[in-house]
Amino acid sequence: MAKITWKPGTLLAPVPPALVTSGTEDKPNVFTAAWTGIVCSNPPMTYVSIQPSRFSHGLIRDAGEFVINLPTEALAKATDLCGVKSGRDMDKFAAAGLTAQPSAKVAPPSIAECPVSLECRVREVMPLGSHDMFLAEIVSVSVDDRYLDEKGALHLEKCGLLAYAHGAYFALGKQLGTFGFSVRKKPLRRRGNKR
Repeated sequence: MAKITWKPGTLLAPVPPALVTSGTEDKPNVFTAAWTGIVCSNPPMTYVSIQPSRFSHGLIRDAGEFVINLPTEALAKATDLCGVKSGRDMDKFAAAGLTAQPSAKVAPPSIAECPVSLECRVREVMPLGSHDMFLAEIVSVSVDDRYLDEKGALHLEKCGLLAYAHGAYFALGKQLGTFGFSVRKKPLRRRGNKR
């Protein structure tokens, strides 16, 4: 099998098509961003990259806060709409049928229909070219309690999270393992006492 070399591009996939909220609960805005991820675990840090011409860019730059909401398969159409329409022209929450709910530590609302919301405070804005990267600390995480077991463990595999790859939306597939499964030792079997 041969690989063909292409010019540099953004072909890293799949990524989460995050619904990023800004504004306030009274006047919320939302847009879809695939350019997001985790950059540090302690403190928990994330980023979102936004073109300066986007309506959300100014809202997030001025307020210094945003929320990354993870959409599900059921929100695929709403996620796409929020990525192709502008908050300058319409109320995307209403158009997409999304519910703004208060966040715990930041002014922008979270999306009630999303099972996970990461509340973020901007630490730095880095102009990179076509996009500015908003580097932010995650100051609070909210999860839908329907996906918690009796011990309080989160089961994201039950949420039906959405993925985005090369211009298309996908449902996540079956679980293939858990972190460290390739090196985990099998438990020792105890032998019974022989008499």
